[in-house]
Amino acid sequence: MLLLKNIALLVQTEEKPTRWVAGANMQNLPCLPNAWLLISKGKIADFGSMGSCPDVGESAEVIDVRGKMVFPCWCDSHTHIVYAGSREQEFVYRIKGMSYEEIARQGGGILNSAQQLQQASEEELFEAALGRLKEMIGYGTGAVEIKSGYGLTPESELKMLRVIRRLKESLPVSIKATFLGAHAVPHTYKHNREAYINLLTNQMLPEIAAQELADYIDVFCDEGFFTVPETAKILKAGALYGLKPKIHANELAVSGGVQVGVAHNALSVDHLEQIGQAEIYSLLGSQTMPVLLPGTAFFLNIPYAPARQMIAAGLPVALATDYNPGSTPSGKMPFVLSLACLKLKMLPEEAINAATINGAYAMELQETHGSICRGKVANVFIAQPMPSVAFLPYAFGSNLIETVILQGRVWQP
Repeated sequence: MLLLKNIALLVQTEEKPTRWVAGANMQNLPCLPNAWLLISKGKIADFGSMGSCPDVGESAEVIDVRGKMVFPCWCDSHTHIVYAGSREQEFVYRIKGMSYEEIARQGGGILNSAQQLQQASEEELFEAALGRLKEMIGYGTGAVEIKSGYGLTPESELKMLRVIRRLKESLPVSIKATFLGAHAVPHTYKHNREAYINLLTNQMLPEIAAQELADYIDVFCDEGFFTVPETAKILKAGALYGLKPKIHANELAVSGGVQVGVAHNALSVDHLEQIGQAEIYSLLGSQTMPVLLPGTAFFLNIPYAPARQMIAAGLPVALATDYNPGSTPSGKMPFVLSLACLKLKMLPEEAINAATINGAYAMELQETHGSICRGKVANVFIAQPMPSVAFLPYAFGSNLIETVILQGRVWQP
């Protein structure tokens, strides 16, 4: 057992698991001052005010966190951390004025990463991704979704998914795997898109399902990538193998990606920098979580998603990093919260809810992750002394995460 006592503020507490937090309720962040937290067998056993702190004697390890806050670990539901090399030259091109689409047309972007990944060994990919994931854990992340999509051939997509499986087996962080073969159309299929889609649906999907390598299927449904009819075809094929959709939607244009995602009961639609009332209306009443990626808008210098408009309409929103080599080379969730407050005009409480319980829903982990709740997995972090929860996104340049606890054990990198 592990007992944390004298907690200045225990953040995001709940008596029973919440599916998600939406609309005006996103401002509500239940917290318990002067608290204790008891962890047993990797789960949250109990918590309460210090006046009721149990006497565990010598049967438990005790950490006195006097003056410090304890949070549930972040749930980062959108990443691409299995990749080879880097793309800083494209970073320079953008500084010089080239657009994301122009770089892609010249062989940059996703196809650049695909070429590098195809040449990398599985071991090289694993070691690089392992380092990135350890860094993310250090910033407080306890659950993460990882996508394929930089392979774009059957061999390389399977290689990426095997690496994700090895990551699951190697670290105590909770991981969900997503097959994103429909990330871009390879050069060799530039003039025969249908052949590549058939390769995805008839060759890649059956093998991925046979090896049980993926939890979800994703499609980049956006201008210059996959159309709505193509997306629908791929999602239908994925459903035959039990893969629930997660959609890249409306990053570059109003693409119809939101609507096709909702129509196919997508778990989430992600990006949403370009949406209007029609997209918001389609999400209302659905079971689909809108996932916002402000790090991408920051890095690419594109418009930010209209979070205030979405929350005002009554929607939930989640926040994720989109950690990838081309448009968001960072897995630092606290900085994502800072961007959400500064650029999306989300309140600190809304940003914390979006990065915990709502992010957990976007990975189907809301019953086990994303809050301080009895019976949930004991993934929490201890922050350095802070005057309020707002200080976490306010102090955007500081690493305020002091100790990370995963599955009830103090994380040692």
